[in-house]
Amino acid sequence: MIQLTPSAEKAIKRFIKFSETPVVGLRVSVSGGGCSGYQYGVKLVAEVEADDETIDVGGIRMLVDPVTKPLVNGLTIDFIDTMTESGFKFDNPNAKAACGCGKSFSF
Repeated sequence: MIQLTPSAEKAIKRFIKFSETPVVGLRVSVSGGGCSGYQYGVKLVAEVEADDETIDVGGIRMLVDPVTKPLVNGLTIDFIDTMTESGFKFDNPNAKAACGCGKSFSF
């Protein structure tokens, strides 16, 4: 369902390790917004919601709600860390269009 590049795995594990609060997983979400209609969100969370689907990817617990699940099927998450940019990049094979920043898309 969701894949992580080695760079993303490393970054997420680092964020979890240095989090000031307990972390049960990484929530992946989609909401309206961004320059292409939908935008991705990732957030370390302390609780699993009752309707979450839990996916283990490289030893990282990923949490996805039922509305987000079909929108991220096949999603690959990468982490870029260069002198000019730092952050997650998303590659969704189901998206019809995506913006140049790689953080929003449309169907």
